[in-house]
Amino acid sequence: MSKTLALTEKLITLDSVTPEDKGCQQTLIDLLTPLGFVCETIVSGDVTNLWARKGDAQPLVVFAGHTDVVPTGPLDQWQSAPFAPTQRDGKLYGRGASDMKTSIAAFVVATEEFIATHPAHQGSIGFLITSDEEGPATDGTVVVCERLKARGEQLDFCIVGEPTSVDQLGDTIKNGRRGTMSGKLKIKGIQGHIAYPQLASNPIHSAAPALAELVAEVWDEGNEYYLPTSFQISNIHAGTGATNVIPGEAVVDFNFRFCTASTAESLQQRVHAILDKHQLQYDLRWTIGGQPFLTPQGTLSAALAKAIHAETGLHTALSTTGGTSDGRFIATICPQVIEFGPPNASIHKIDEHIEVRFIEPLKNIYRRTLENLLT
Repeated sequence: MSKTLALTEKLITLDSVTPEDKGCQQTLIDLLTPLGFVCETIVSGDVTNLWARKGDAQPLVVFAGHTDVVPTGPLDQWQSAPFAPTQRDGKLYGRGASDMKTSIAAFVVATEEFIATHPAHQGSIGFLITSDEEGPATDGTVVVCERLKARGEQLDFCIVGEPTSVDQLGDTIKNGRRGTMSGKLKIKGIQGHIAYPQLASNPIHSAAPALAELVAEVWDEGNEYYLPTSFQISNIHAGTGATNVIPGEAVVDFNFRFCTASTAESLQQRVHAILDKHQLQYDLRWTIGGQPFLTPQGTLSAALAKAIHAETGLHTALSTTGGTSDGRFIATICPQVIEFGPPNASIHKIDEHIEVRFIEPLKNIYRRTLENLLT
């Protein structure tokens, strides 16, 4: 059994359902300390974070990831216990196999091999690991980034081990993610008997033209890296449950997934302008879940693409699709952030797995990337 596979299986046995770490990070500390890393545990709320660094020179290349996993779902639907790593038919099954304990194991073994081969390498290597990526993400990577920024530590390159590949290992890397912003819109009306509409004001009727305009609006055209910003209504609620009562209020939940062609502020202003044009009486509360980030083609993407091609023969594709990730926090203190990891078809599912044949190449790609950046 390879070191990478063995470490992956060891991490899977630790049932680190968010925000628990269950000793995963201590396992990493035990491996990184002998390599010359200074390891710092940063606890915030119920979350455990690890910042580890070897060297003090620039450039600083950081591996980032999370030890927490999503809940298992119904145990009786798993073919094997989710925290008992099991191999069958060429696949390794277990919660976190793809998202993202294999990536973390590959980070560590790749770094160990790189240091052994290049003991006098240039620059520095860091690890930023959290147990809060699958949860609210308020006590994890964002806290570590704030601390690093406060003490002036400069990150130059960061590889986040999110599962980005689609069909084959290395076919896709993420060089950015869209931002997410939600709104809770309350349209005010006057409740009354449905037979006497002149004595009431129906907020559903008032809101309908405005909502239609919001749905039809073209918010931007996207750019070379992003699809256009999208607006989606996720929930509409009104009424008392009775069929003969005009409701006094209607509540609409909606979400923007927005690219770098727009800002959160500009989208908010345009929504308010449409609502005001329709003379609605309303209250609107905004929640920004994450700002978009983008790493244009450059040193890091080229180093990673070169490593992928050398290991797999594939020409990787840049992508900004998918949901949010902790890359949005790291991008505030690091100019080049790229996400790369194993295929993502089974993440968060029953019987999550990774094909065993991808594990060693994944480690090799991380090692080759270090070689391309630090030698």
